[in-house]
Amino acid sequence: MNDNDVKIPELARTLGLGRRQFLAATTAMAAAGAATAAGGGTAYASPVGNANGTLVPASKRGIILYTVRDAVSRDPGTTDLASGFKEVLGELSRIGYRQIEFAGYRQHANAEGGADLGTVAGATLLRSWLDDLGLEAEGNHGSIPSTITPETIAAFDSACEIANVLGLGHIGTGGDPTGSAYVADWVAAAERWNFFGERASRHGLKLYTHNHDIAYSFLLDSGPLDAAGNPTRSSGIRRLEHFLANTDPEHVYLEMDIFWAHVAQYKHHTYTAPDGSSVTSLFDPAAVVAAQTKRFPLFHAKDGRRDATQSNGYTMTPFGEGDIDYATFFRRVGAKGSHNPMWEQDTAPGGAANPGQSLAFAQSSYDNLAALRG
Repeated sequence: MNDNDVKIPELARTLGLGRRQFLAATTAMAAAGAATAAGGGTAYASPVGNANGTLVPASKRGIILYTVRDAVSRDPGTTDLASGFKEVLGELSRIGYRQIEFAGYRQHANAEGGADLGTVAGATLLRSWLDDLGLEAEGNHGSIPSTITPETIAAFDSACEIANVLGLGHIGTGGDPTGSAYVADWVAAAERWNFFGERASRHGLKLYTHNHDIAYSFLLDSGPLDAAGNPTRSSGIRRLEHFLANTDPEHVYLEMDIFWAHVAQYKHHTYTAPDGSSVTSLFDPAAVVAAQTKRFPLFHAKDGRRDATQSNGYTMTPFGEGDIDYATFFRRVGAKGSHNPMWEQDTAPGGAANPGQSLAFAQSSYDNLAALRG
């Protein structure tokens, strides 16, 4: 027996992975590291399986409405462009999108239905438009209570009721379970999410968290304590790895923003170990998903161009115009055709200079998403 025979099962238990899942993930990451060392830059393990066919079925091509928030929020009385939920949903349906992720339920007050559709009556109206247009709502970026009290439970139940009126499969948030780097705060967050995740399941919904790069940074869980009693070093576990290992896979899910996961690969690759040494650990977004692919029912399919002048290492682009290898990513994560990728581009709105830009980008991005083969 060698050292690896001992360490693999122990680390697998820490991450909450089965042995086969752990070996699959570590094999992929080792191959990625070797390829990077040989050629420089980002590299991936060779995809396995069918190398042809549509990677994102027509029924799974989605968009989060945050991308076209300028169109949803503008006054329909001042423009001939699509405005408000009803008209924007109609335009997205015409383009070909079939899945919608909401980013709240507010629109311009002069749009049909009024400013706030985040009520049972408003959701009923939204649902009628979705049904008429052949659209399916998959999720919403709302908020998850930060405490567990009778009042917050009642508010969460109300949000789940609205989600069910809309026909959502998932209910979630656009923020991390906690913004802290400390392990104690992630333990508390996992307990809270387990509670609300189980409650979401009672409503027939999957509770999910959507994350940016910081959630893939290293957890401070060991080493000397600071003056406040907090750990200052890391065992090498990333924040969301800890969250996955300590939440119930039957009730708590993740929506990976693939752009921000690649930013994390660029930014968060070194940690200070308990003994004070600096350790390099490459992050492989696709391997993380592949190890527990059913825990990632949703993606944000956000593209970016490598840009060393930016602190994040990437500049956002319309889908298909960046450098993120989406064909390889979708092949590697497994469960082909089962995920729900929502196109997002934070920078899509063109402002007064180009008010039609976000919907124009929606068209080109849809075309490129539909063209993925592998």
